[in-house]
Amino acid sequence: MELVEYLKELQAEIREAELSFDSPGEKYPYPELVFAEKVMQHMSDIGMTNEPQLCYFDDQPGASTLRLSGYSFGSSDDDEAPDQLDLFVSLYKGVDEIEPLPQTEIVKSANQCMRFLKNCVNGTLEKSMDETNEAYPLVVSVRQFFSGLVKLRVFVITDLWLKNKGGFAPTEFQGKSIQLEVMDIERLFNHLQQNRPRDEVLVDFNEISGSALPCVWVPGVAGEYDYALTAIPGEALRFIYDKYGARVLEANVRSFLSATGKINKGIRDSLRTEPERFMAYNNGVVLVADEIGMNRAADGSPGILWLKGMQIVNGGQTTASLYFTKKKFPNTDLSKVRVPAKLIVLRSSESEELLISNISKYANSQNAVKASDLSANHPFHTEIEALAARTYCPDGVGRWYYERSGGSYKVMLEREGKTPARIKKLQAAIPPARKITKTDFAKFLNAWGQNPHMASLGGQKNFDAFMLDVDNRAEKGLSKVPESTEFKRMIAQVILFKAAQKLLRPLFPAFQGNVTIYTLSLFSAKVGSNFDLEMIWQNQKISPELAKQIVVWAKEVDEALHSGAQGRMISEWAKKEECWTYIKNYKYSPMSSSIPESKLP
Repeated sequence: MELVEYLKELQAEIREAELSFDSPGEKYPYPELVFAEKVMQHMSDIGMTNEPQLCYFDDQPGASTLRLSGYSFGSSDDDEAPDQLDLFVSLYKGVDEIEPLPQTEIVKSANQCMRFLKNCVNGTLEKSMDETNEAYPLVVSVRQFFSGLVKLRVFVITDLWLKNKGGFAPTEFQGKSIQLEVMDIERLFNHLQQNRPRDEVLVDFNEISGSALPCVWVPGVAGEYDYALTAIPGEALRFIYDKYGARVLEANVRSFLSATGKINKGIRDSLRTEPERFMAYNNGVVLVADEIGMNRAADGSPGILWLKGMQIVNGGQTTASLYFTKKKFPNTDLSKVRVPAKLIVLRSSESEELLISNISKYANSQNAVKASDLSANHPFHTEIEALAARTYCPDGVGRWYYERSGGSYKVMLEREGKTPARIKKLQAAIPPARKITKTDFAKFLNAWGQNPHMASLGGQKNFDAFMLDVDNRAEKGLSKVPESTEFKRMIAQVILFKAAQKLLRPLFPAFQGNVTIYTLSLFSAKVGSNFDLEMIWQNQKISPELAKQIVVWAKEVDEALHSGAQGRMISEWAKKEECWTYIKNYKYSPMSSSIPESKLP
């Protein structure tokens, strides 16, 4: 697929989403928000940001405009206050042809977002803003947490094309450095369609460490890869993680790190007390890279000068511990630290993703990462994938697609659709709207499973909680993997969630995700086993009567969320179990008696 084709396909998806709004009105620019949500979710999936939230703000309290599309708070330690903040501002034009992005437009949008930040910090917005404004909790939180923030970024996300991809100089504000990044249509295309976001990870050891890394170089014999052994300076590994964050970690490693915590106490203590012995104590890291630049090291031995497309497939906790230990304990001397490293340089693009996945699988199977942590290979997911492939919709033609590993839907289309006509036929039978990712599946099922506080945790954290339940299926009297009837009920929950999402998006642009999750958990709590999921599977949609009831209760759930939050950010309040207790006990209007899916008398 070419860039312009991808752009047209993306705009068609956004327009289709816009048409689903019954009465868009003029308060919110829905296409812009749909675009922003898609881009932010992708950035979260690859580790560029942490569980972003839509939050639309566009106002001109004085002579200058303040604008925001979304935000993300992050923390080095889950028990601590946020120390990272990403702000997103959308520059969306709705174009169908490639149009260049003027530098002046980037600066203008970035400045509008920066002014929003500054007016939060100095208290101006908080004083002038109505407390019922959806952005009010964010405004308060930015002011409260600003002094403790150590990493601030402003992302301009756009459907235009940025010709010059060079970096932007950081902006200083109250002693803090704020980095500007642009996610333009070409960068998004390279990530999503080429499925190679790691191409942006370029590590220059001459720049970081002053010289090439000495190594033992072993040329490959099978044609798939070359091999090297080296020792990476601790400061270099810390710098790489600081620059790229979780993007430098292979997906399975990212998942394990999220589940186990970012700092290993043993690693932290050895870094602080015996840094010169770190190499003796630590197992090191395993890296893969797409390309390598070689030169002579200072001692004349073969040296690694740079790596492109670098990914850490084993040793994510070691890498993160270096970064977070230095940040938490600035006196830690990383200059004495060396980390043993095994490097695999890929030589063939064919099956490279499978090779990387297998390297990760076998490297991690030899230490604390269990096979079950490598989620894509879990029996539950392989069985759901198989059930989706062999289960036809009631029309006998269509199917759902379970994307057990990232990018597999695209690979399937390319593998099975040998001609444009065949691809078109496949897309008609299995449209993108019927593609389900693992993290979305976990969210949909946790929402109906009356775990809205878990579903509100966001992608990876909710997925980890969901997998704990999956591993305990036998204790609940369920088979270890689903069978056909249960699979159809699961897909009915997916259909229900997607329908609710479509209904509620125009009503709650800021916290639609939380409202949708809690509304469906409320339905499940009130109707439970008296709800006909089989009917939804048979119809592959929900009834108009159910749709009306979802809207009614969603408005009441939104009131309950704001009432219980008491000024706190809705997205944070929704993650607490006490929030679910509050929502369940809130007073709601009676449910309509004319809903076909309800079996209640």
